Amino acid sequence: MAERVIPLVDQRHADLVAQVPLHPSPATGLLVDTRGRPLRDLRISVTDRCNFRCNYCMPKEVFDKDYPYLPHSALLSFEEITRLASLFLAHGVRKIRLTGGEPLLRKNIEELIAQLAQLRTVDGKAPDLTLTTNGSLLARKARSLKEAGLNRVTVSLDGLDDAVFRRMNDVDFPVADVLAGIEAAHTAGLSHIKVNMVVKRGTNDHEILPMARHFRGTGTTLRFIEYMDVGATNGWRMDEVLPSAELIQRLRAELPLVPLEPSSPGETAERWGYADASGQHDPALGEVGVISSVTQAFCHDCNRARLSTEGKLYLCLFASQGYDLRSLLRGGASDADIAAAIAPIWQQRTDRYSELRSTLPADNTQGARRVEMSYIGG
Repeated sequence: MAERVIPLVDQRHADLVAQVPLHPSPATGLLVDTRGRPLRDLRISVTDRCNFRCNYCMPKEVFDKDYPYLPHSALLSFEEITRLASLFLAHGVRKIRLTGGEPLLRKNIEELIAQLAQLRTVDGKAPDLTLTTNGSLLARKARSLKEAGLNRVTVSLDGLDDAVFRRMNDVDFPVADVLAGIEAAHTAGLSHIKVNMVVKRGTNDHEILPMARHFRGTGTTLRFIEYMDVGATNGWRMDEVLPSAELIQRLRAELPLVPLEPSSPGETAERWGYADASGQHDPALGEVGVISSVTQAFCHDCNRARLSTEGKLYLCLFASQGYDLRSLLRGGASDADIAAAIAPIWQQRTDRYSELRSTLPADNTQGARRVEMSYIGG
């Protein structure tokens, strides 16, 4: 068994200061970084807590009953989150994804969704508002989420075999309850439902074909994610990564697939459509996607920023430091000042960890430990 890597430093407190420029400029609706990548996608973590203990994200031996979660006073309020989201929209963000931890554990999350749904992008449209969940609470909340204004939902599910799934979530949670949550989301009218499966070679890769067969033709898009070296606690090893190219080969041996164009700039998933007898994509059969952060880096067009539970701005999933925006929020800064502080942070962005992975030590980023995925969301 691979040795666990236990963090010695709590990266939640490794702050960089977000500063207001001496001569702030108003938001123009377009921010680009040093590589010409625009800011379009904001992922907001609403809690650092989760009711699962998946070993690739929150291993039980680290996140045990004594783990010091953030106190409620440290978390951004719904009003603070909405205020920051409005400023990111002014800078060109079009999509907002709520994450965690498990976001449905945040009490009255529907109130936040309702507030965010009232915001508008720079071209006057409602933002694409979506949420990622482990599905454990989705059956009871799907309708209220939809009524609050949620557009879409993504459910994490790492296999259909109940024994495998219970072992991976490590809290003995049954797969049937997650499937019931997905069905409830369909019934509630949530559109473009996606299921994300993290694939670990030797652990759940035998579930690839059963998952594809199950969701084919159901209106749910299945996406396979390469097991990634996020954070410092999951004991990541390259030999447990199943490359997406090999995964697609496995699928195509039984289920005909054809490549599809990206759905939008900065799309993380490579899309494959199920083919009919003539070899053409049949929309009724749906599609699958592969997210290949390890073997096929997509840093070149990454347009995502991440806001942590306590108001720190991270520019990469593999970041080691975040910029403190909460101090500005609670220190009396104006909207114009906070927007002006955000702008240079993105404009100076150089992040391309996945492209540099092979040149860096296995358990750190340029000498600093990476922040955990459960803290800033996937």
